[in-house]
Amino acid sequence: MATSPTQRSLKYLRDQGYTVAVVEKWNPHAKVRQDLFGFVDLLAIKDGLTLAVQTTSSSSFSDRKKKIEGHENLPAVLAAGWKVSLHGWRKNAKGKWVLRAGAIGS
Repeated sequence: MATSPTQRSLKYLRDQGYTVAVVEKWNPHAKVRQDLFGFVDLLAIKDGLTLAVQTTSSSSFSDRKKKIEGHENLPAVLAAGWKVSLHGWRKNAKGKWVLRAGAIGS
């Protein structure tokens, strides 16, 4: 089974020393995945920092960035002192997974 972008980011953040929780949930009634505040897949904490992370494929990076930047909950998340990051994953020419990360609203 293929590793999802969420699982890759979960491992990456843990390797960076973060304590991380998956906050994206499956809603069986609506049969959809629901992100925390509409755009957060992972919540990571370390040294007084709270990091909200959206994960995706690298090919969807720009669309996800626009979605987050236009989301009605982004100002409240940023005002709470959280940092927001977008993780886009792709395989390079050698078949190794490469992370493209970008801060949102900083």
